[in-house]
Amino acid sequence: MSKHMNPAKVRGIVAVRADAGGGNDLKEVLANLQKNWQAFKDTQAEKDKEVAAKFDDVVTTEKFDRINSSVSELQAAVDQANAKLAAMSVNGGGAGQVKDKEYTDAFRAHFRKGDVQASLNKGADDEGGYLAPVEWDRTITDKLVEISPMRQIAQVQQISTNGFRKLFNEKGTGSGWVGETAARPETTTPTFGSMTYTTGELYANPAATQQMLDDAEVNLEQWLAAEVDQEFAYQEGIAFVSGNGVNKPAGFLTYVTGAANAAAHPYGAIPTGVTAAGAAAVTSDEVIDLIGSIPTPYLAGSRFVMNRSTIFSLRKLKDGQGNYLWQPSFQIGQPQTMVGYPITEMPAMPNMAAGAFPIAFGNFQRGYLIVDRVGVRVLRDPYTNKPFVHFYTTKRVGGGLLNPEVLRVLKNAAA
Repeated sequence: MSKHMNPAKVRGIVAVRADAGGGNDLKEVLANLQKNWQAFKDTQAEKDKEVAAKFDDVVTTEKFDRINSSVSELQAAVDQANAKLAAMSVNGGGAGQVKDKEYTDAFRAHFRKGDVQASLNKGADDEGGYLAPVEWDRTITDKLVEISPMRQIAQVQQISTNGFRKLFNEKGTGSGWVGETAARPETTTPTFGSMTYTTGELYANPAATQQMLDDAEVNLEQWLAAEVDQEFAYQEGIAFVSGNGVNKPAGFLTYVTGAANAAAHPYGAIPTGVTAAGAAAVTSDEVIDLIGSIPTPYLAGSRFVMNRSTIFSLRKLKDGQGNYLWQPSFQIGQPQTMVGYPITEMPAMPNMAAGAFPIAFGNFQRGYLIVDRVGVRVLRDPYTNKPFVHFYTTKRVGGGLLNPEVLRVLKNAAA
């Protein structure tokens, strides 16, 4: 819950589902969001009059902050539903369709009782443990997409080895104009640069009692996903933004001009599109200038990335005609926007502060690559912490900059 939230005074916040059964809930949330957005604008108008009259009414300020928090929470509910829809589309609704029943049944028996069957041999890991069945892997992947904002907007590549190497054309091809019968001398040949995206190992170690595993009513796929998804998503979320690349992904902010990986990509660093005048504030013009810093051919598919605290602060910004730059979702499946571009709320993004990079803008589908080593592995450990059975679960994940030309960041002024 936002630190600005006053739970005793906020109204209209409900839990929603992205399936058909949650349709009425979603309509109610959208209706409340639009109503509270109008109340936000009306209250801001009151504040503007107070500022013009050099008078600050604490009651109006408290009302404004309360409504702003309510808008944030309602928009978060819509974003959550949108994330669930995105997760459901990853596998085309394939979750729940057993691809290899023999292996799945053998794995479930091993999961519950520790039994080892011949069917499990093909999933054996040289270092112990077994590959989770495809359906279990899907469940965890769906959950990660639902929770991890970067997985919703970046390019994801599955690999079967430890690393993924990509070549980049450095655009050195020469050309020229000639007459009909003139000689055609040889032109310059392009050069290539390369980057290797390696994986680090992400792990979780949930535990269950043997009695729980003996209970036939327990859905093991859902239980495993529920135990590991939060921790995996939390760690991924930090790494994709600011990870140092050592046994983990290299976050996109580490490729910004002056950062640790600024020289790592053949195309150079991610430029600072705008340096704000304020150490902890951003103006409307600076937001618009950030959009303008992206070359026109790369604007398609661009979006803002920032955390909720920054969204909370930017929501009151207006353009020269008095129109708010921020707009809420008007229907399910549609994101909140800033100057018409989608906003992805990224908890791992830094707050506005001196020298920080609180806002990124660009096409992350073309700008950042996530690499997933195929397969979640599970090692059953009934010995370390009796009477609990631990399930040491690992997934190998990497990530790095794909193209700096399609991304820009806004930097707060130094103190």
